[in-house]
Amino acid sequence: MHERQFRGQTIAGKTETKNPNKRFPMVTEASELGRIDAGAITESGERASSLGLFLFSTLVFVVVLGAAAGGMYAVSGQFSLLTALASFAAAVLVTMSVHVAQQWERVVVLRLGKVNRVCGPGLFWTIPFFESNTIRVDCRTRSTTFGAEETLSADLVPLTVNAVLLWMVYDAKAACTEVADFSRTVQLVAQAALRDAIGRLTATEVAIRREQLDEDLKQTLEEEASQWGISILQVKVRDILIPAGLQNVMSLEAQAEQRRKARLTLMETEQDISSMIEDAAAVYGSPDATLKLRQMLLLSEVVQETGSAVVVPSSFSEGFGDIFGGEAKVVLGN
Repeated sequence: MHERQFRGQTIAGKTETKNPNKRFPMVTEASELGRIDAGAITESGERASSLGLFLFSTLVFVVVLGAAAGGMYAVSGQFSLLTALASFAAAVLVTMSVHVAQQWERVVVLRLGKVNRVCGPGLFWTIPFFESNTIRVDCRTRSTTFGAEETLSADLVPLTVNAVLLWMVYDAKAACTEVADFSRTVQLVAQAALRDAIGRLTATEVAIRREQLDEDLKQTLEEEASQWGISILQVKVRDILIPAGLQNVMSLEAQAEQRRKARLTLMETEQDISSMIEDAAAVYGSPDATLKLRQMLLLSEVVQETGSAVVVPSSFSEGFGDIFGGEAKVVLGN
């Protein structure tokens, strides 16, 4: 019995070509449809061992062979070559008929080329030669990386975006009959949707609206993949690469914006201080005294920020007015 498995395994017939100048791998199409190069589009984790299924099939073969041989010997009373061949044929047919699907697997059974039923998980039976072709579909959550290289945004900025897609197959029948290679198709549709989303947004919007971009991509992919029996669980944008020259320009723009905000904050503070000075003028009795107090506070802030000293020569001469006479005042003043 021939079985085709849709699993996270690398299949012969599709080769992966790596380009060191590109960020994402390029995969050439296989000549055989329905096969998946999961090494390029999925990140497989722990794999289930097939040793248990092999031992189960071996056990079924041995048990049926012994039971058939024992039954024929009991009926005929002798063991001949024909009895051995008949027992062997019965064991082979029963072994071909009994199958086991893993907990996460769904098996699409074809009868004479037509879809008959979906089996699994657990034990199921098929009719030898009439139901000899089964397709096993892994229904666990899969991760697919995709990206868009140097895609122009709405403001004509080339962006390179890398994202990850989490999805799963919930209808094995539709996934096998509606599309030849559903895993590869999901990747290509996700890449096209990402390019379209980038083209509708500016570079700044792509950088600051990641969550909105994730939701838009998820909604778009759900509409496309639902017809193939595929459920889109989550879309996450991982990296957004902006050209180095544009990064410097955006940095200068951000610095200028911060300076503007700082100056606006300073002006608002000065307005608050001016209203407080008006209240202080009523206490000191003179607006001039209040302004001098404000000048002294500003001078104190400058000294604290710069760590330097401020010398006012005119105040130096006035300080000795009570000690020296008139002539000394003239000399010091000059």
